[in-house]
Amino acid sequence: MSETAEWTEIDKSPAPSGDNHAKRWLILAVLGIAQLMVVLDATIVNIALPAAQRSLEFGDSDRQWIITAYALAFGSLLLLGGRLSDLFGRRRTFIVGLIGFALTSAIGGAAVNFEMLVAARAGQGVFGALLAPAALSLLSVTFTDPAERAKAFGIFGAVAGGGGAIGLLLGGALTEWVDWRWCLYVNLFFAAIALVGAVLLFAPHVTTGARPKLDIPGTVLVSISLFSIVFGFSKAESNGWGAGTTIAWLTAGVVFMAAFIYWQTKSDHPLLPLRVVTDRIRAGSYLAIFLSGAGMFAVFLFLTYYMQLILGYTPIVTGLAFMPMVFGIVTAATLSTAVLLPRFGPRILITSGMVIAAIGMTILAQISVDSTYAVHILPGLVVTGLGMGSIFAPSMQGATSGVRYEDAGVASATVNTMQQVGGSIGTALLSTIAASASTNYLVGREVNPITQAQAAVESYTTTFYWAAAIFAVGAVLTALVVRSGLLPTAPEGEPVLVH
Repeated sequence: MSETAEWTEIDKSPAPSGDNHAKRWLILAVLGIAQLMVVLDATIVNIALPAAQRSLEFGDSDRQWIITAYALAFGSLLLLGGRLSDLFGRRRTFIVGLIGFALTSAIGGAAVNFEMLVAARAGQGVFGALLAPAALSLLSVTFTDPAERAKAFGIFGAVAGGGGAIGLLLGGALTEWVDWRWCLYVNLFFAAIALVGAVLLFAPHVTTGARPKLDIPGTVLVSISLFSIVFGFSKAESNGWGAGTTIAWLTAGVVFMAAFIYWQTKSDHPLLPLRVVTDRIRAGSYLAIFLSGAGMFAVFLFLTYYMQLILGYTPIVTGLAFMPMVFGIVTAATLSTAVLLPRFGPRILITSGMVIAAIGMTILAQISVDSTYAVHILPGLVVTGLGMGSIFAPSMQGATSGVRYEDAGVASATVNTMQQVGGSIGTALLSTIAASASTNYLVGREVNPITQAQAAVESYTTTFYWAAAIFAVGAVLTALVVRSGLLPTAPEGEPVLVH
């Protein structure tokens, strides 16, 4: 056991039995519900934005803050949330995150003005930063048997990869059939189920001896850095890359990140021990999650625009149209971790997933104003889903493999941080590229409804090509960074978190 094992969570239950084995899969269901709630919240609100804007009467320029408030709080506090779960107990942190996320969702659903909705979304981000890393770290320390671990991470990775598409479907249904506020209220049902499961199934946190101290300077440095990076990219989307505010915020983010990394080499109790990220398998897994987060943005946003604005789909039909991609993600995630990962290791799987996702994006880039779903969209969605499933599940398992028990929370938080920052960069980069492509297409052409539609499609296909390039670069980088071989087995002596 490690030198800090004396203060970590202790399982007071008897030796594992058949009953405990069954409970582990119930724990996975609880963690999956919590993860789904956090992931789908990034897209379910997008569908509800136009209705919320009409209801609360705020302008187009304010609309981005409904998304940005959540992203800023979530992205900047993830590492802190992960470390808090290591220090104060994953069960406790998970439950606090669940309750807080539910309460802030209820406040957002009851919002009477724009300011109240933005504050609630920021609150969701704060508690999501506690909840998401706690869920992944609980998964990591609960499933220690290699075969069970592979299956569990396959299912969890499928939820993480497909949650965004499910959010589109659920958001469309709730907005069209009920009210936009239920896109927030629905979290109360997810949280209630997960809370009951957590209280009944998770072992209580027991501490003995002195508890390590929280790295306050490191927390401040990395929180400022991540906030600056996410905010800087949101400014790039609205103001352009050359704007002074964009450059200033991104520069600040880089400077504070450099200071944070330096401080981690000096701190007695580092927030993110560098041993977590210097392992080649974990480093490559974080890189894969970062790049796939940036590339995946193109599918959810621009394909949604295409299906609704060009093909005239309703929000519900749009959500249903994404379901084959979810099927591809689930199939690839479960197959890759349960069957292929134990044989070939993460390097081949993640690299292959990047290549498959690049092919899927290239297929989607062939759409036109007159395209049909079955011929031009469905094949690209299925192929992209297979690629994403082959990336996400092995990367999540690789990112938490071989990590010390006391570092499981912050290692899991780094997974979520990479995905969040990657998504923010993808949002800014691809939105800027889309706007430029549309503008350039209209140069020298008569502006009318036909050319405007063609310009819009040109912007979508351009972003799909760029996303394909991101995945192609990801294939090369992960092949170089991730070392060959199988994943290390889980450290011995870790407690199983069941009663």
